[in-house]
Amino acid sequence: MYHHKTHILFALGVFFIAACNNPPQTGPSDIETPVSARELKSTGTISRLVNTSGTAQATFSVDLISEMSGHYQLQNSPRTGRPFKLGDAVRKGELIIRLEDNEYENNIRIESRKLSLEIAEQEQVKQKELQEKGGATGSQVKNAEVQATNARYELANALLNLEKMNVKAPFDGVIVNLPHYSAEAKVPANQPMAGVMNYSNMFVEINLPESAIEFIQINQPVHITHYTLPNDTLKGVISELSPAISSETRTFKGKILINNSELKIRPGMFVKADVVIEKAENAIVIPKNVIQTSRNTRFVYVVERNVAVMRTLTTGIEDEENVQVMEGLSENDQLIVRGFETLRENSRVKVLR
Repeated sequence: MYHHKTHILFALGVFFIAACNNPPQTGPSDIETPVSARELKSTGTISRLVNTSGTAQATFSVDLISEMSGHYQLQNSPRTGRPFKLGDAVRKGELIIRLEDNEYENNIRIESRKLSLEIAEQEQVKQKELQEKGGATGSQVKNAEVQATNARYELANALLNLEKMNVKAPFDGVIVNLPHYSAEAKVPANQPMAGVMNYSNMFVEINLPESAIEFIQINQPVHITHYTLPNDTLKGVISELSPAISSETRTFKGKILINNSELKIRPGMFVKADVVIEKAENAIVIPKNVIQTSRNTRFVYVVERNVAVMRTLTTGIEDEENVQVMEGLSENDQLIVRGFETLRENSRVKVLR
């Protein structure tokens, strides 16, 4: 029994000495953490925004009514050759509807008024010629001039009254309202005939927070978006601002003009408007989610010779997802964008390609 115990103790001693002379080949400090990195470029653009919203409205909009009674005659569109309908484009001065009334037209007496004007103008010329020969007085010439002027006004008024039989587009636009009347039906005066809008340019009336009054100015650019256009942002601009702040809502009013040349926004849409109060171009811009914070210090990690190096940041403009880096990073730095959560200064990393 004594010799057996001696052999066991001797074996344990040999094992302990061997363990001390052969430490592990790989220590914790040599473990490579897999990360993803992105090379930085000074080509980013970022904006500081003030968010608001409102209803987009057409800059030009009109409801046309019948100025007289008459038999309804819907006209054909020169572009389709068919009667005008909702959504059809119209040109300024284009006849959309005509109201026929022979009795009304006869009472206007266009032709007789044209003849009256022609006679009055001839008499005016005659009296001037006679005056030059000493055969007419100044009073006679003046009376002839008055008669000709009155005849011109009477014809002009008659033509204006005749024009009331026509319902025309006052500007280029689109028919957005077209009440139905049967052909040849007698339509009374002051009835809705057609609604025309031009919404290639639109406006939005907005309310802005009091806190933004020192940042918002006329002509500042605005980004316009709508949920039906997830990949499109339209351009707008601040066109009007009120200096008065509401005591109830603590907001002030403004107006935005929108370039809607491709007609992507429709009248009545509720849109989001982001006013650009500050913008940086050709900047280093990084995602917010790669930034870590410790004791009010913001930092990230970059890769240098397969080692993670901590960089303390001074930041500038921020939006919802990104931030401008003013100091701490340079162009061509390899910013670690994935796998940074467990890193420490000088941690060994393996960049995944």
